[in-house]
Amino acid sequence: MLKIYNTLSNTKEEFKSINSGKVSMYTCGPTVYDYIHIGNLRSYITADLLNRWLTRLGYEVRSIKNITDVGHLTNDDLFQGDSGEDKMIKKAKKEKKTPLEIAKFYENAAKESEDAINIKTVSFMPRATEHVSYMIKMIEKIILNGFAYEKNGNVFFEVDKMKSYGVLSGNTLENLDIGSRLHIPHPDKKNQWDFALWLKAPKNHIMKWNSPWSLGYPGWHIECSAMSLEYLGNTIDIHTGGEDNIFPHHEAEIAQSECVTGEKFVNYWIHTRFLLVNGKKMSKSKGNFYTLSDIIKKGYAASDLRMLYLMSHYRSQMNFTFSSLTQAKKNKERLVNTIIRLKESVSNEVAVKLTFDKFKNDFVNAMNDDLNTPKAISVLLKLSTKINKTLDKYTISNSEEILCFLNNSIQKVLGIKIEVKSVIKIPEKVMKIFKKRQISRENKDFQLSDKLRYELKNLGYIVKDTPTGQKLTRI
Repeated sequence: MLKIYNTLSNTKEEFKSINSGKVSMYTCGPTVYDYIHIGNLRSYITADLLNRWLTRLGYEVRSIKNITDVGHLTNDDLFQGDSGEDKMIKKAKKEKKTPLEIAKFYENAAKESEDAINIKTVSFMPRATEHVSYMIKMIEKIILNGFAYEKNGNVFFEVDKMKSYGVLSGNTLENLDIGSRLHIPHPDKKNQWDFALWLKAPKNHIMKWNSPWSLGYPGWHIECSAMSLEYLGNTIDIHTGGEDNIFPHHEAEIAQSECVTGEKFVNYWIHTRFLLVNGKKMSKSKGNFYTLSDIIKKGYAASDLRMLYLMSHYRSQMNFTFSSLTQAKKNKERLVNTIIRLKESVSNEVAVKLTFDKFKNDFVNAMNDDLNTPKAISVLLKLSTKINKTLDKYTISNSEEILCFLNNSIQKVLGIKIEVKSVIKIPEKVMKIFKKRQISRENKDFQLSDKLRYELKNLGYIVKDTPTGQKLTRI
């Protein structure tokens, strides 16, 4: 039974879906004004891993990941979504393009990175700009229900009307240190912690829509609520994102969604911890900002980075270093080489059956324990060791069964895309020499045996003598 850590309760809970056999899941996706970086990808990997494991457990997962292409302002983390320049417009001005051109380019780039690192295609990736009319309807209802107010064409959510505000982050109005984050509150707000639902656009603002209040644009927070409600319904099973989304973004989502529907918005909130680079916060100014493309240019594969992510638990702060990435690459190659060896192993001795039920159970238990991927990978590496030690002496009779488990665990569940060399059938000429050498060994004709060993080596095969017979592997 899957147990998952729920930020809402700050405890590990047994997962129970709203509808039997089905799961609804929403993920905060990219704001497409720049390339997604390795910190973004870590959060998306968590959502992807959860999607994969739920599917493995037999659930039908409907997953939504939004594309933010309007309304995300430069000071959203400080000023409750009402201050700063729209990130899309800022980038459009810098690159002398239209916001639409910027959005299309970086959306495609984000999808290419996700595809390269083997993130499963979600059910739908809606764009915020295509759902403004739905957001306006939501805002109208929030006002009607008495939780928002309009002034000078701007609409704000009135947080002190929502008694449960702070339920996710603990940042209730009583606990918030007034003035610690908001230095210059918007002049039209009643309370500096009220957040923007709709903002009146300045005359030179590029992205704007007609609304009952003004020619303007939606606040960032309302976008995710609108798309979640439209595609997944009033109450969803799971909402994922980075820990930086907890406040104010996810707190705002809860408030505005629940005051519209009167129902609980999300049952399980799953958050991924920050990623550091060499012990420091990632920043372009510090020179430690990396995209997947940067990693690949340094000679690593996207699957190496994915392995690195999974070697750290999603709720643990991860410190990215290239030495740790190198170790992740070695671990991946160790598993790949074991698979290759299992596929290509040929010997003449009696085969033995390798018991691996405990490994299977340990892997499942690790994944069911809040997606404990470090432990799950450890289980696979231990199985790899056992396989290789066995292959040093014997042929494994149930190799196909083991290969099926390894491929399902590594590729389908963990999502680590591996390229295993296709197994080439050993030529008849090689097999004849191999068998002839075995006879020479039995007849104690060691001179002929050595000669045949060199012949096999020249043909690209290494023969190894073991206590139970000779063993052939391809170079």
